[in-house]
Amino acid sequence: MNRNIFRRCKMRRKLLVCIGFIAPWCLLIVGCTPTRNIKEKTKTLAAGQIPGESIGSSDMGSTYLVDLDFDEHSKIALKPESTMPIMPNLNDTLIQTFKINPDTQISLPDDPHDEFDMPNFLENKNTVANRIVENYLDSKNREPGGHCLAVSKKRFEKAYKDVHGHSVYEDLPDSMATKYYSPREVFDYLYVSASGTHVGWRSLPEKYRGKGAAGAIAYAGMGTLVDWFGIWSGELKPGAMMQVWKHRNDYEKVVHGVDKKDFDPFGHSFIFMGYVRDEKNKIIGIRIADQGYQSYRPLVPNDYEVWWAVNLSI
Repeated sequence: MNRNIFRRCKMRRKLLVCIGFIAPWCLLIVGCTPTRNIKEKTKTLAAGQIPGESIGSSDMGSTYLVDLDFDEHSKIALKPESTMPIMPNLNDTLIQTFKINPDTQISLPDDPHDEFDMPNFLENKNTVANRIVENYLDSKNREPGGHCLAVSKKRFEKAYKDVHGHSVYEDLPDSMATKYYSPREVFDYLYVSASGTHVGWRSLPEKYRGKGAAGAIAYAGMGTLVDWFGIWSGELKPGAMMQVWKHRNDYEKVVHGVDKKDFDPFGHSFIFMGYVRDEKNKIIGIRIADQGYQSYRPLVPNDYEVWWAVNLSI
């Protein structure tokens, strides 16, 4: 009886030794998963995200937004919060905040096409930014609904093709590619502010993460990033692409990387149309073009804690 027990214990020890030897190799194999599997783990953490949605496939056509026909903008209150973002260190991609008077009231005009500053873009139609504005003003359906990312991307891609005669993907530089993603995939992952923790996602440039269209276009060499100070000091040009985040902490998590199904940040993607100024010519708001969620009114600085934009150079 004792001999049988001894044999069983000896067999168990051998089994544990084998498991201890094999397990690290299993982890190594998982870590070397082919690119396609890595891409499938990348999570879309952008405006209106549905927890658990994944993004990434090399056969999805010209955009990775095919599954982003949802919208969670009801989660954001229309009443601005009492925080206002600043960026004390221009080398830092993250935003700091300071308090402002929550009782401050700003009266803005309601008509989206009157009393706001828009230079005469019609002088030169042969730029993508100007074509975006022209297409929007000529459109019979300025509020198509749907997901803000899909709408802004469609407007950008159409204007680019109108001006250059082909898709923007044909002009993406090869230098955008990483070991895991093609230039096309990098552009789209940055555009939708995808986030993750795996080795493939970490190959995306940190400087451009979480900045949506602004980050993707700037990284492609097609425009210049504009931070909060630049936006609210009057540096934006009509047709600039924008990405904002309601809460700074969410933006920071997206930039640094998260892999949690219950992480549900709130961001918004839209196009800058022009500044709203008061009688002293001070900027008090901006007009935007989106899918209809907020384009009915000007936005003010404390609508969002994080603001990024890109002035197009194409």
